[in-house]
Amino acid sequence: MRKMVNLIRNENMKLFHSISTKIMVGILVLIIIGVGLLIKFTGNQTPASDWKVDITTQNQEFKKMLEQPGLPQMTKDSVTQRIQTNEYRLKNDIPPIKDKSLWGFVEGAASSLVSLIALFAIIMGGRIVANEFSEGTIKMLLIRPSKRWKILIAKYIAIMVWTLLMLLILLVVSIIVGGILFSFKGASEPFLTNVSGNIKEVNMLAHIVKLCGLKCISLVMMVTLAFMISTVARNSGMAIGIGVFLLTVGQGITMMLSKYEWSKYILFANTDLNQYIDGQPFVKGMTMTFSIIVLIVYFIIFNTISYVGFTKRDIVA
Repeated sequence: MRKMVNLIRNENMKLFHSISTKIMVGILVLIIIGVGLLIKFTGNQTPASDWKVDITTQNQEFKKMLEQPGLPQMTKDSVTQRIQTNEYRLKNDIPPIKDKSLWGFVEGAASSLVSLIALFAIIMGGRIVANEFSEGTIKMLLIRPSKRWKILIAKYIAIMVWTLLMLLILLVVSIIVGGILFSFKGASEPFLTNVSGNIKEVNMLAHIVKLCGLKCISLVMMVTLAFMISTVARNSGMAIGIGVFLLTVGQGITMMLSKYEWSKYILFANTDLNQYIDGQPFVKGMTMTFSIIVLIVYFIIFNTISYVGFTKRDIVA
């Protein structure tokens, strides 16, 4: 156990002391600050209006929309949920979260910049094994008394720890920047969830952490895929290229195939578990349990291939 901890620590030291990590953290922090300043000082500077009047007007427009013939059932369900949530706000005097506010900014940053972290994680995951071969350090690594599978697991755990710490940096820096630019006033305002008409008040920070957690599912799967390709192909360029390509177009291609029943077995149809919180599964009949099982199967397949590719093949470097 102690040897495994030391292996993981050594891999983490290599990751966090690399120039790539410092550049990526710098880029992430600068983007958060830049986006915050952009939101703060640009956009429509309209005078503040009564949010209750705005929501009442919005509900009237939604009800007219529901009267339109031929409206898809998914759209009807979404609009109905919006009406229910707005009515709950009016009844309980809970204003909506504004974009130019602490939580509005943090939620927006958490939703959009997780994709950037996924890109960074794919790059690091695609390099962590392949670079040992390209740089000729793999034999030096394997002459140690540790078994190959332990080295592989240590690298995998290290890249996951690196990814989680990047997410933590995203969350902490977003809260600090959001509080400085938009003030910490309203930090106690809740987030409203609406699942099949059942509305609940949730702590906003808990909601954002949950949002990041659910997005981590996709992130973990993409990093695992890049790690697998890096291990088997021993080519960081191929691992990063395929990972970035699938990150960019995977969801779109899956959407185009959603009319087919078998599309629910595609990886990208199951990575976004928020679809069940919103009450709108990717394919009718899908459940969270189904998606979790599919993800577990893919996870096992990816890691099994990585294990076989790293432990059973001869090392030539």
